[in-house]
Amino acid sequence: MIDENLIAYCGLYCGDCFAYKGKLADLARDLRKELRQSRFDKTAEFMSTISFFKVFENYGQCYEVLGAMVKFRCKNACNGGGGPPFCKIRKCCQKKGIKGCWECSDFETCEKLDFLKISHGDAHLKNLRRIKKVGVDKFLDGKKYWYSTLK
Repeated sequence: MIDENLIAYCGLYCGDCFAYKGKLADLARDLRKELRQSRFDKTAEFMSTISFFKVFENYGQCYEVLGAMVKFRCKNACNGGGGPPFCKIRKCCQKKGIKGCWECSDFETCEKLDFLKISHGDAHLKNLRRIKKVGVDKFLDGKKYWYSTLK
């Protein structure tokens, strides 16, 4: 279901987000459960003694990372209080009383958006430009970028 409330302040669509959907968190939870039930820590301990499988020395760290991934879930979309509680973008939009960065004339050069480039390229900027140009309804009917290579 396409929902206007799933458009984040930054222009990304929460409906496409792995944290909102919870799929990775569920997979990490299920894998950890299977690893525990299989007592894979014992297998990894043994395998790490074989030179070809030396990487299994890091099994504990892998298990910890999976534990962190289990927590990587949003119960609400960004506009409903989901996402990182420290989000500077959300705070800025709320302070300005706007629905999203597309309503701000400075979004093209806003440094608050820069951290998104690491995991989204310029997808958020493409989305913001499109929302600004065609409006929310037409944006929802069209392509929504999640990752786009920076030029």
